[in-house]
Amino acid sequence: MIIFKLKNLLWLFLKKLANLSFSIFVLFLIAIFSLIGSVIEQDQTLSYYQTYYPDFGSKSFFINWKVIDYFGFNHLYQTWWFIAILILFVLSLVSCTLSTQLPSFKNARRWKFISNKPFLYSYYPILSQNNLVINSFSNMIYSLVKCNFFVFHQSNSIYAYKGLYGRIAPIVVHISIIITLLGSFIGFFFGFISQEIIPNGEVFHIKNILKSGSYSYLPIEVTGRIKDFYTEYNFDNSAKQFFSELSIFYRSKMQNYPKLISVNSPLVFKGVTFYQTDWKMNSLRIQLGNNVIQKKLVKTTINQKDCWLCSISLDGVKEVFFVLFSLNNSVTICDSTGFIVGVVNVRESFYINNIYCIIKDVMTSTGLQIKVDPGIFLVYLGFFLIMVSTVLSYLSYSQIWVYGNSIFFEFLGSTNRSVLFFESDSVNINRLYKFYTLRYKLSEASNLFIYKVLVI
Repeated sequence: MIIFKLKNLLWLFLKKLANLSFSIFVLFLIAIFSLIGSVIEQDQTLSYYQTYYPDFGSKSFFINWKVIDYFGFNHLYQTWWFIAILILFVLSLVSCTLSTQLPSFKNARRWKFISNKPFLYSYYPILSQNNLVINSFSNMIYSLVKCNFFVFHQSNSIYAYKGLYGRIAPIVVHISIIITLLGSFIGFFFGFISQEIIPNGEVFHIKNILKSGSYSYLPIEVTGRIKDFYTEYNFDNSAKQFFSELSIFYRSKMQNYPKLISVNSPLVFKGVTFYQTDWKMNSLRIQLGNNVIQKKLVKTTINQKDCWLCSISLDGVKEVFFVLFSLNNSVTICDSTGFIVGVVNVRESFYINNIYCIIKDVMTSTGLQIKVDPGIFLVYLGFFLIMVSTVLSYLSYSQIWVYGNSIFFEFLGSTNRSVLFFESDSVNINRLYKFYTLRYKLSEASNLFIYKVLVI
């Protein structure tokens, strides 16, 4: 008795999950919370929210930093309750697919013969009736097959359909959403994102983790080395593209020759993806006479243009400024008043106050984003299936019933979309049937049936 009650409760629960209204409600909740997550900046520091979402007591707006911190709106997509809503939505889709969509598709594949004339009058408006001397079921079957229908014949009845793939579209939509969410869950729990700033020529390990899943694994046996970094510029001196020559080492053994990566052209190694993201100038190595010094570059703005500069004192009083606007090996030299003394190239010798100088090198760093997402394939597969289901949804599912005996034929048709195409099919079936019949000298069959389309 207890087991029977538990089965009933489970059945009622699954029935509620499969309810269309419930699924739409859960989807509405996901959309609302996703909108909140888009409006409120994610993964910022607490001081950031205290600054931009202050709490003014009873007069404060509903959304303040305390509410954001309490409900986890600052990392909304990682909160337990948002994940629980997604899981509930997945369960709803699974229940709907198993209890509604699959039985509906299975029912569409069944043969639905019309066994007698009163059945037609009872369930459908009569479409045609023609008294003939001889009617050929074979001719009708040939006509239907010629129009790409799947045909089934039993006694005095014919059932035909085409476009069954169109009935698969809702199932594919459900499966694609489930696969996409499953891939997102896998990426959330088993993936991580790291951001590294690496100087030119340096070896690096993955260590600066920005975000990681509860069950993520850090590949400590994977290291890398930046052989070179450079930038391409447009004619107006704006940055066009960033390039890094990256070598990967696995367990201290080089796995590839330096590969050139750039924005939108990453390097993938054993599930670890290396993206080119940022860069910066660190310092200048300058030779003054026989001494080589290194001066840190400071980023600033001159005439609304980003630049990097450093200064050196030659005689303890006068300062000389070195200004770089890009990585095109051009360095502008200014005095303390801002007057441009000259423009030199890297590794070009020059004199300042009779002091021999060479800018030996511009020390740069490249920014790499390192990402592991084991669920990304499932996400791509899910979106691909969504596109496939969109195409399938445009296929019409059409059905035709024919009932007849030696003196008459009754013809009935229905379709779920594309009525004009179905009417065209009906005309073609009529034409082909007359052709096959007249071919065997059944000249009396001048107008065998009149079609009418039902849209369901």
